[in-house]
Amino acid sequence: MNAVDLGIPFVRRTIDSSERPDTPYLVDRFGRVATDLRVSLIDKCNLRCTYCMPAEGLPWLKRDEMLDTDEMNRLIRIAVEELGVTTVRFTGGEPLLRQDLVDVIAATSSLPSRPTTSLTTNGINLGGFAEKLVTAGLNRVNVSLDTLDRAVFKELTRRDRMQDVLDGLAAAKTMKLEPVKVNAVLMRGINDHEAPELLRYCIERGYQLRFIEQMPLDAQHGWERSAMITADEILEMLGEEFTLTPDVAERGSAPAERWLVDGGPATVGVIASVTRPFCAACDRTRLTADGQLRSCLFSTTETDLRGPMREGATDAELIRLWQGEMWAKAAGHGMDSGEFAQPSRPMSAIGG
Repeated sequence: MNAVDLGIPFVRRTIDSSERPDTPYLVDRFGRVATDLRVSLIDKCNLRCTYCMPAEGLPWLKRDEMLDTDEMNRLIRIAVEELGVTTVRFTGGEPLLRQDLVDVIAATSSLPSRPTTSLTTNGINLGGFAEKLVTAGLNRVNVSLDTLDRAVFKELTRRDRMQDVLDGLAAAKTMKLEPVKVNAVLMRGINDHEAPELLRYCIERGYQLRFIEQMPLDAQHGWERSAMITADEILEMLGEEFTLTPDVAERGSAPAERWLVDGGPATVGVIASVTRPFCAACDRTRLTADGQLRSCLFSTTETDLRGPMREGATDAELIRLWQGEMWAKAAGHGMDSGEFAQPSRPMSAIGG
C-alpha cells in the first residue's frame, strides 16, 4: 500500500493483508464494509467560515494537482462497478465551483450499477444550478446553514450571502432534490440560541435539519473541545420548545441520531462525531480532489491513486490500493485518546 505521510507525528502500523477475505468489496479488519463514497471535487470555497478557514483563504490546489474529469470519472466507476459502492456524495470545498461538476454527476448517474447521488454545498450558487443538477441525475442535496440572522451569517462566513443560501434551498425543494437536508453547526455565544428557530424554519418548509458538533478540522487548528456545543446541549436547547422522542427507525450507518419532533412526522438529527462517535458502523471511503484515498475523516495518512494512475496503473492495480487502504482502517478516530492528532488537511480539502 502506498501511504502518504501528512506531517503529523503519527506512525502507521504495517497491516498484514494476508488475512483479508477474498472479496472485491471494501472490507476492513473490524467487519465493516464501505459502500458510501465521499468525493471531494475541489478544495476552493466562496465562503470563509470562521470555524473552517482564515479570512484570507488557503493555498488552493493547482489545476494539474487535481484529478481531471476523466480521472475522476474513472475512479468513481471503479468504486461503483468493481468495489461495491452504492452511494456517492460530492463535496468540497464548495463543489459548485468545479466547472465540470455537472459532467461528473451525469457520468456517475449513467453507470450501469447507478448509485444514489447527493451533493453537499454551502448553497450560494444552488439556485442557478438546481435544474442542471436534476437533469444530470443528482438525487438530493445537503445545504449548510448555521443561522437565520443576516448579521450573524456575515460574521460567521465573512460574506453577506444568506439570502442566496435561502433561495438555493427553495430551488432544491422546487426541483425535488429531496430530502433537502440542512446542516447546522452551533457556535457558543454566536448562534447557539438559534437552535429552536432553525428547527421551526426547516419544519415549516419541509427540510430535514441536522445539527453537527463542531469537529477538529479547522485550518487554524484552533478547535477546543470545551468551546464546542455538544449533542446533549443541543437536545436540551430544543427540548425547551419541542418534545423530542427517539426515532425508532433503524439508524444503520447513518451519522445522525434522529428524534421525532412533537410526535412526528418531522424529525431532527444530531451528528455527534465527538461526544457520541459512530465509528463502529462507519461505511464511508473518501477520495480527495487531488486523488488521495482516506479511510476516515480524521486519517493522518492517505493512499495516493493519482500518481499510480498517471503512471499507467491498471484498474486492477488501483483496486488493490483501494482495498488495502480500507483494510488498514482503524477501529475509530481515537478522539478520546491521548494519541489523537488533528489531520493537517482542513475539512475544505478533505470533503465532508
